[in-house]
Amino acid sequence: MSREKVIIQDVGPRDGLQNQPKILTPQQRVHIVRALMAAGVEHIQVGSFVSPKAVPAMAGAAEIVSELQGQPGQFSVLVPNVKGYELAIEAGARIIEMVVYGSEGFSQANAHMSRAQSEAACMEILDRSVEDDVRIITTISTSFDCPFDGVVEPAVVEALTARLLERGSSVVVVADTIGSADPARVRKLMNRLVGDHGPDHLCCHFHDTRAMGLANVFASLESGVRRFDASVAGVGGCPFAPGASGNVATEDVVMMLEQMGFDTGIDQRGLMEASQLVAELTENASGGRAAPWLRQMLEASS
Repeated sequence: MSREKVIIQDVGPRDGLQNQPKILTPQQRVHIVRALMAAGVEHIQVGSFVSPKAVPAMAGAAEIVSELQGQPGQFSVLVPNVKGYELAIEAGARIIEMVVYGSEGFSQANAHMSRAQSEAACMEILDRSVEDDVRIITTISTSFDCPFDGVVEPAVVEALTARLLERGSSVVVVADTIGSADPARVRKLMNRLVGDHGPDHLCCHFHDTRAMGLANVFASLESGVRRFDASVAGVGGCPFAPGASGNVATEDVVMMLEQMGFDTGIDQRGLMEASQLVAELTENASGGRAAPWLRQMLEASS
C-alpha cells in the first residue's frame, strides 16, 4: 500500500542562513544545497535577490542559480520587489517566491513598503510571470501575529489567500514568522483555508520560537495540508523580526512524518549529514530537537 506524500521545501540555504552571524560564500551555500539534494530533498529555497547591503548573507544569488542550472530539483529564489524579480529572471530562476504581509508594521519594517504596496508589487509579478513562464510562490508573512502590531485577524489572511490564488499564485505559504502560533489557532485557520481552496496550493511555514513548531505542523496535517517549509539544522530567524528564532528543523519534521506513515522521499541519514555540514559551516547551528536521538539511532543501525 502506497504512503501519502508530503512535500518538504528546505528553506535553510535562504531563510536559514540570512540571519547567521557567519556569512557563507555562494560556493558554501551551493555545497549545502547539494548535500540536501543527496538526501533526497527535491524542493529547496536556494537564495534571495535582495540588496546585499540590506542582507549581506544573500549576496551571490545569481552565481548560485547559475551553478544549479540543469540539476534535478525544484529550486526557488525569493525576491522583494519587481527589480528583484527581473534580476532573478535574468539569472535563469524558474521558481520565484514573493512575500506579502498580514500586518502593516512588519511590511514597513521588512520591505519598507505598505501592505498595499507589497501586494501590488506581488500582483504585478504574478501577471508578468505568465508571459515569462515561471512559477510564483507567495508567502503571507506574519499570518498569525506581528511583532509590532500584535494579533493578525484570520479574515485578513483568508482574503489575501483568495486574492493570490485567484491571480495565479501556484502556492500560498501561510507563515508564522515570529513563531507565536499555537496548534488550536493553526488548525482553525488552516481548516478554513483548506475548506475554501483545497490543500494542493497551500503550504505552512513555522518557526520554533516557543517550541510549538512540530505541534503546529501536526495541526496543519490534521487540516489536510501536505506541503511544509522547514530548515535544515533548524537554522533561521528574520533580521527584521525581533525575537524570531530558527525555523522548525527539517530533520525533526521528516522524522515525525515518516514515523506517522507519510512519505517525504527524504533519507534521514543523508539529511543528518547535511545538518552536520550546516553546523560546521555556520559554527552556530545546533540541529533539530531530536538530533541527539537521531544520531544515536543512526549510529546503532550502521
